[in-house]
Formats: sequence, C-alpha cells, structure tokens
Amino acid sequence: MNRVIGGVINNMKRGQGFTLLEVLIAIAIFAVVGLASFTIFDTVQRGDETSKLRSERQNELQRAFILVERDLNQLARRSIRINGESPSKQYLQTAEESFLDNEQALAFVRHGWTNPGMLLPRSELQAVAYRLRDETFERLHYNFVDAVVGEEPKVRPLISAVDGMSFEYYDGKEWQDKWPKQTLPQAIAIEIDTQDFGLIRRQFLVAGESVPARENQNDR
Repeated sequence: MNRVIGGVINNMKRGQGFTLLEVLIAIAIFAVVGLASFTIFDTVQRGDETSKLRSERQNELQRAFILVERDLNQLARRSIRINGESPSKQYLQTAEESFLDNEQALAFVRHGWTNPGMLLPRSELQAVAYRLRDETFERLHYNFVDAVVGEEPKVRPLISAVDGMSFEYYDGKEWQDKWPKQTLPQAIAIEIDTQDFGLIRRQFLVAGESVPARENQNDR
C-alpha cells in the first residue's frame, strides 16, 4: 500500500498520469476513510441523542417526585368529598372506596395551596389525587376542596411509560398495603414500575400519629 501511494506521488511529481489501478486504490482509500468518519459521527450523534433522552426522562421523574413529596408533606387531617357524596371518614381515600373508578389511586386534602390575600374564591386547602391511567402517572386536583356533582378534575400527566403503581403505608412498626384507619400514617411509599428504569420506590414522611410509648415497650 505504501509503495502504491509512493508511486502515485512520484507520478504526480513527474507530471505523469495515473494508472487505473492507482485510481481505484485511491478511491478505495478515500471510501474507507469516509466510511470510518461517518461511523464515528453517527455513533457520537446517537450517543448524544440517547444521553439527551435519558436526561429528559430523569428530569421528568425528579419533577414528579418533588410534586408528590410537596403534597404529602402538607397532607391535611381532613376528609374528602367526591361528586357531592357524604364526606369519607378517612383522611386517605383509595380506589377501593370507588375513587374515580380506578384500580390504582390515592386521594387526600393538602394545605398550602397559595391564594394571596384570598383573591380567588377558594380556600388554601386543595383536594389532590394520584392515579395510573393508560400507562401514565397523573396528578389530579379540584378547584374546590369538596367537588360538586359533575365537576371534572384538572389532570396533569407526570410520568409516562408506567406499567404499574402501588402505595404502602407505615404505621410506626411495619408497612401495610392498605390503610383503613381514620388516622394518618407516619409515612407513605409509592412504587412505580417504569418501562425503562424498572421499579422505582420512594418513601415520604407524613405528619401522622405516632405509636404510643406503652405499645413500643410491649413490643420489646
């Protein structure tokens, strides 16, 4: 190869033309160099696109969990009323209480819905719910704490490509799949099964009732 390239250069210096073999070899060399350059460029571009998509996905997850944490940290000891029905005796309402006819959902009331100077005709309490529908983890809220008959919630998609979701509740001693009590747990965990990152579990502290000291002593 070096001899051929050297011959081409010598011929150029002598002002002679190129042989057909020399032209074919030169074309082959340029083709190999071009293909290698394109392969490197394509690999770099694909890596950049993949990195960008993963970064956007991580930002999506982070924003969603920040919002969930903000809601649960301000969870109120107040029951919720759906579609004009009588208020529930529990602070947490799940799908088992026929909330939104969804198998995976959690509804509650939270404090801290900003309303400076009470300019809007509503309180600072907000009825919030989380559910899984069509492989999308969604947040719902109503304009008023007690939704009237026929009022549709405002829906905000948070996480896409979700295969499953579940909640767990911590009573001070162990995690439970259900929370039928008329109190608040000390913590709430949410598990989301995503199609790309797999199972993600986050645990959030709640201003719930603590376990009595006597009960703790009896457990020892």
